[in-house]
Amino acid sequence: MTRQNTRLGILLMIATTFIFAMQDGLSRHLVEEYNVFMVVMIRFWFFALFVVALTARQPGGLHAALRPRYPVLQWLRGIVVVTEVGVVVMGFVLLGLIETHSIFTCYPLLVAALSGPILGERVGWRRWTAIAIGFAGVLIILQPGMRVFSPAAIFPLLAALLFALYGLLTRYVARGDSAQVSFFWTGVSGAITATVIGMWFWEPMAPRDWGWMAVLCCSAVLGHWLLIRAYEVAEASAVQPFSFLQLVFIAILGTTVFGETIAPNVAIGALVVVGAGLFTLLRTRKLQSRRG
Repeated sequence: MTRQNTRLGILLMIATTFIFAMQDGLSRHLVEEYNVFMVVMIRFWFFALFVVALTARQPGGLHAALRPRYPVLQWLRGIVVVTEVGVVVMGFVLLGLIETHSIFTCYPLLVAALSGPILGERVGWRRWTAIAIGFAGVLIILQPGMRVFSPAAIFPLLAALLFALYGLLTRYVARGDSAQVSFFWTGVSGAITATVIGMWFWEPMAPRDWGWMAVLCCSAVLGHWLLIRAYEVAEASAVQPFSFLQLVFIAILGTTVFGETIAPNVAIGALVVVGAGLFTLLRTRKLQSRRG
């Protein structure tokens, strides 16, 4: 059993959020030049190779991973996460990194809201209040009737809903499948789904951009490996709040590299959403500790 080290887990989570932010910047750059389906497909090819190699080294290896208790739901998880990645990357191009991530950050609130009907969990009035406040923050960002509240805003909203669904499906299959089995199926079913769609949209890529594509793939692998390590050395409830730092790194990247600006309503709305999300996570942790 891995020794628990909360400080190391927090540092690993911060490193993970930084790498994922850089990964999103690379995705935006590539999708501005090439088809999103092809970029996502190549990204998942490398991710699938990583999870297969990682799973092969675990107890039970590939034999255990290929016999999940929930095969249909595992396939569905892969389909959902590939769709989510494609949708959110399109949001980066249409709305920018900062506005897309500010809206996407509401996904923990969607997880909390949907955990009742999907997982049968009880959501108390405090978390429902936090959820309502969080979505008020989303409305502050969107400014109904203003520029951001446009057809393009559906991309980060849909991505947040898909990522929340992916998280809930992951929690559901955890009742019968190990985390390693689920991780394996995320990569493999995701790569197969991405290939079925992306192979029809192949286009030549410049040598320089193949280099950026390689960096994107390596960053995806490194980010997921660090995330796994963070959850191995510390409790998820202790490190999860630090995932919101990705929004900070995105803001720095968006303003310095892509010339984006942070509108006051986006900053205020993002703070409201993050605050509501943190409260929801802490409240969930408190309830879990009582049950434990």
